[in-house]
Amino acid sequence: MVIVILEVISKFVSAEAMRWDVVGSYLFSPKVLSGVGLTLFLTVVAMVLGSVIGLLLALMKISNSLLLNVAADGYIWLFRGTPLLVQLLFWYNLASFLPKLTMGVPFGPQLLEFDTNTVVTAMMAAMLGLGLNEGAYMSEIFRAGIQSVDHGQTEAAAALGMSRRNAMRRIVLPQAMRVIVPPTGNQVISMLKGTSLVSIVAISELLYTVQVIYARTFETIPLLVVACIWYLFLTTVLSIGQHYIERYYSKGVNRNVPDSYLTKFKKVFGLGGRQPFATKEIAH
Repeated sequence: MVIVILEVISKFVSAEAMRWDVVGSYLFSPKVLSGVGLTLFLTVVAMVLGSVIGLLLALMKISNSLLLNVAADGYIWLFRGTPLLVQLLFWYNLASFLPKLTMGVPFGPQLLEFDTNTVVTAMMAAMLGLGLNEGAYMSEIFRAGIQSVDHGQTEAAAALGMSRRNAMRRIVLPQAMRVIVPPTGNQVISMLKGTSLVSIVAISELLYTVQVIYARTFETIPLLVVACIWYLFLTTVLSIGQHYIERYYSKGVNRNVPDSYLTKFKKVFGLGGRQPFATKEIAH
């Protein structure tokens, strides 16, 4: 199996049509770098928006209000149950359904009116589509993290006179981060790659940028390799960052602390394992 994989790689790398000189010439071109920057921007905006929405939805789902529970479940059902590409196309074509956006009294007089094409631009449609969709997934991640914290922590905070808001902010969420961080890191990486879908609405992120270039030069494969190299580089950097964030929030839980890459290297080559470190007992 390994031989077959190496053979495929060698054929791919040594193919005449690969044109590594073209790959090298476009790898750091200003247009490609601009596309990389826009990809990172969309990733950050979508994850921030999704995290805020996700936290609110998670709090709604664990509340005692039936109305809030139903509203949160309805949001998650809608945005998690429809393809992201469909949602992007919906927001991009919103003007065909609602030419004007109005604000006012429901079923009554309207106080403000905006042209939909002016408000929901292609960039806004991309941010809304990515962020609102991400909120549905982040809500389940936050909910799982919050519910992983023993209920006694909240009861102890209430006994000390802390409000539910302060207890959530100062006690529950810091402990829940150990459970929240790993899947959130995966969502960030998935979002980075998912931004390629906004090329359907002509946003000049990384994939759309290389598509425009190879439509003119007909160097399709080399330009796609350029995009793949950048995606691999960015996801690698994010994976390393996720690793160290996980280690930070896993302190005190010895079995859940991921090995560093140096420790893994030592284990592979028989140079010694991870040295145990002292942990303090946490009184509940």
